[in-house]
Amino acid sequence: MEADKQEFLYEFGDSYGYPDGPRGIDEIRAAEFKRLDENGGLVYLDHAGATLYSELQMERVFKDLAANVYGNPHSQSDSSSATADAVREARQQVLDYFNASPKDYKCIFTSGATAALKLVGEAFPWSGSSSYMYTMENHNSVLGIREYALSRGAAAFAVDVECPEPLDVGSTSPSSSFEFSLHPVQRRNEIRHMDDDVFNLFSFPSECNFSGMRFNLDLVKLIKEDSQRILRGSPYGKGRWMVLIDAAKGCSTEPPDLSKCPADFVAISFYKLFGYPTGLGALVVRNDAAKLLKPTYFSGGTVAASFADLDFVKRRENIEELFEDGTSSFLSIASIQHGFKILKSLTVTGIRRHTASLTMYTKKMLLALRHVNGAIVCTVYGNHASKVPCRASGPTVSFNLKRQDGSWVGYREVEKLATLSGIQLRTGCFCNPGACAKYLELSHLDLLSNLEAGHVCWDDHDLINGKPTGAVRISFGYMSTYEDAMKFIDFIKGSFVSTQISIGNGHLLTTRAFSFSSEGCQKRFPSAVYQLKSITVYPIKSCAGFSAECWPLSSTGLRHDREWLIRSITGEVLTQKKVPEMCLISTFLDLKQGKMIVESPRCRDKLQITLNTDSSLVPTEEIELHAQRCTVHHYDNDVNQWFTIAIGRPCTLLRSSGSNNTKTSGVCREVNARTNFPNEAQFLLISEESISDLNTRLSSGALKAAHGSPVQVTPTRFRPNLVVSGGKPYAEDGWTSLQIGNAHFTSIGGCNRCQMINLGHQSGQVQRTKEPLATLASYRRVKGKILFGILLRYESGDDEENVKHDDSWLQVGQEVLPNSS
Repeated sequence: MEADKQEFLYEFGDSYGYPDGPRGIDEIRAAEFKRLDENGGLVYLDHAGATLYSELQMERVFKDLAANVYGNPHSQSDSSSATADAVREARQQVLDYFNASPKDYKCIFTSGATAALKLVGEAFPWSGSSSYMYTMENHNSVLGIREYALSRGAAAFAVDVECPEPLDVGSTSPSSSFEFSLHPVQRRNEIRHMDDDVFNLFSFPSECNFSGMRFNLDLVKLIKEDSQRILRGSPYGKGRWMVLIDAAKGCSTEPPDLSKCPADFVAISFYKLFGYPTGLGALVVRNDAAKLLKPTYFSGGTVAASFADLDFVKRRENIEELFEDGTSSFLSIASIQHGFKILKSLTVTGIRRHTASLTMYTKKMLLALRHVNGAIVCTVYGNHASKVPCRASGPTVSFNLKRQDGSWVGYREVEKLATLSGIQLRTGCFCNPGACAKYLELSHLDLLSNLEAGHVCWDDHDLINGKPTGAVRISFGYMSTYEDAMKFIDFIKGSFVSTQISIGNGHLLTTRAFSFSSEGCQKRFPSAVYQLKSITVYPIKSCAGFSAECWPLSSTGLRHDREWLIRSITGEVLTQKKVPEMCLISTFLDLKQGKMIVESPRCRDKLQITLNTDSSLVPTEEIELHAQRCTVHHYDNDVNQWFTIAIGRPCTLLRSSGSNNTKTSGVCREVNARTNFPNEAQFLLISEESISDLNTRLSSGALKAAHGSPVQVTPTRFRPNLVVSGGKPYAEDGWTSLQIGNAHFTSIGGCNRCQMINLGHQSGQVQRTKEPLATLASYRRVKGKILFGILLRYESGDDEENVKHDDSWLQVGQEVLPNSS
């Protein structure tokens, strides 16, 4: 690491770490961001989403609030005057940050950049002759302005803006160097009115939040002064053009200088500048442009006078007061001065140079990565060899990864493993559909096909038809360090770059990112004698189960297995992922007495539920679970109240009617089966030998728990129904079917593990760690899935009568006869 850092400093030492500042980066991190180390050395790389607040900044905020009394500014009291002074000072700080004279600009506080953009869309003087032009690379919050334009008869269209060469900071581009490509014009009203005054709006981001590519701010003057040439005589270009800059992403390292680029509107959010406060932004607006905005709604603070029983209102003339509805978030506004003090001490130039050094180094390292066969590992977006969107890049790296066979790695796989490695990053399209489609080369047909396949924003459909639906994004902030960048690069190397290595027990991996071998899994297992070691039933989904020496089978799996679930009052099915305390609820079924007994450390009494009830007397409803419709039975208020106390939130208990058909999907899951409420299949099977091998790896010293002792897991951590023993570790991977007694089962593939296996409990307390999933990810990963154990379907013939006889029971100690392909 030391040699690598020296090499980095040799290339970037003049820019990295604030060499000309009052404090170096190491001092800043040690004094003001101690919580990152206290949270296990967390690497935070989503500053484009929200940067981190400084602990020094927050100390100053709390000291300010503790020492001063700020009252509602809509009054004449001393506390109100103190607030008015703080707000006035905050407005000036915002204008100073953009080098904007108060003679030309005003600062309107909003609830965020989105609210600032919405304000412009709502109050802009649209007409049937107006046009709304916007770059393809824009946030949804900018695209949403289109709805106001179209609803009022205006035309709307997207453009691609490019120039032949990237420009240096501070340079000026001739208008002829820009190239505009217009997309089809959208209209909802074909009737055009010839208005005397026509106002048009052009919107673009100072920096694309998808790729990090900066737009040349000379676009402001170009659009305002030479729009006819750009639009090539189009009838949609007539009238006066006004320009809106979405600076939410770009202003942390390069705020628009409004003395040089006279934009009419600039939208920002303060949490992207210095982390706190959230829920506060601003619209910096030119005075002459503000006079054209026509608000519809009025509220307290925006009117000079109004009548309750007549259509009369006199609005305030002060621009800020006219648009700031209600009482402003004055405590948050008073707090931004402490954030600006941090930025001022480091200087915007210093922050830009520091973050640029980390960005350039990270891009260079990612682009140099190669698999063992020479194949490229990383595709970085925004690094065009020829044309680029008119500026260098901000502190953002957006990319996707490829395997050595050329197939894409899903971004959710990257995010999942990054989280396990203590790295926080962002994945998806980042609410920028135009940039996403452009860089991923997704056509309209691709986008519609993805939507029909079920893909929506923030879901897990990261690959459809082999193509990415989004990307991975990392972004640096003023407090980011070389060590953050290196930990990320090492994570990519260790998790996704293929090498020829050998990992214990003779399991040879040709790559760390592809698959594990099936060595030891012969077509038959004549030398291995397998036995069923344990049977576990989980009556209530995601609650603790109980072990049985023998248990009957049914057409849905083990009788009564996951036949109940707990649902929140909002309709969400609750699991340990959302409510870890569910693992503390224990269950037991007494088939002779026909009762289920449930216990919780939070409840004084045990709960007893009768198994055999007249379903015709119980209320039923249909719910959707895993895209399937399920009929469920309800319980009375006493039962629901017991579970509400047990998990600490209002909920209800539901029971499956037993008639649900579930189609499982994924690797080797082209089957139909009757189930109750499992996630994927009727049974989960693991082997004692696989558990033992995992524990050996956990104890190897490479990965330790936070308290320093090796993590050891038991089969119950994985919630299996069946545990077997007698063969080699992971031999079950190769099984296609198996027989236990007279019961036959079909394997439908490996079980994809999630972070739920990282939940443990001791002395009535739930503990969350990174293990064992982190270790499993290092050697049990197959194209985005971390596999451990196999899923089974019971071949009952779907005839319930076939499973009511004595031979339809499983018994601990029975021989297990597997077959493999």
